[in-house]
Amino acid sequence: MAQIFPKWADEVPRQLLLGLIIFATAAVAGVWYYFSPEYTDVGYVPEQPVPFSHKLHAGQLDFDCQYCHTNVSESKHANIPATETCMNCHNQVMTDSPRLEKVRESWETGEAVEWIRVHNLPDYAYFNHAAHVNVGVGCESCHGRVDRMDVVQQVEPLSMSWCLDCHRNPEQYVRPAEEVTTMGYEIVNQIEKGQELVSENNINPPTDCQSCHY
Repeated sequence: MAQIFPKWADEVPRQLLLGLIIFATAAVAGVWYYFSPEYTDVGYVPEQPVPFSHKLHAGQLDFDCQYCHTNVSESKHANIPATETCMNCHNQVMTDSPRLEKVRESWETGEAVEWIRVHNLPDYAYFNHAAHVNVGVGCESCHGRVDRMDVVQQVEPLSMSWCLDCHRNPEQYVRPAEEVTTMGYEIVNQIEKGQELVSENNINPPTDCQSCHY
């Protein structure tokens, strides 16, 4: 009896199934990446109301982070510096610069400059800034080399998996507390030193859900 369908027709269902599997895998991978903080948040660099350069202040002038962000080791939130902090210098430096017009206006009126927040965690995620700084999590570990940025941008995803990587392996990241604000901090034996710090400071980061979501 003659064949009604050619032999290659037997391969069509297999090829369709394989194609669907490849398409579904690619779609899931695409959604996972393109809707993740690594894609949507990394590189976020809003235009600020005043063109403040961290590259100049934290880099060339070597200001310590805590000169402006004074309560990073005491508060849940890292504070934005008050206008008074800016005017400590700028009541004598660049006093007529149009770039600082909004700073001078803020100083005269008492109304704060409306800086735009760069690093912003979701409301459902609890984060205590002081708790991290005080055990040796460096500024650049989360914020990157701000001393090289004219305009601060987000360089890390701040996603749950990113946080958990540090919580599960703190020895890879912690440094002596006095080096927290040091930009470009490097040590040859990071794991060994990190393990010492973890032991000395009793660092035991939680990895259970309710520690950050409650």
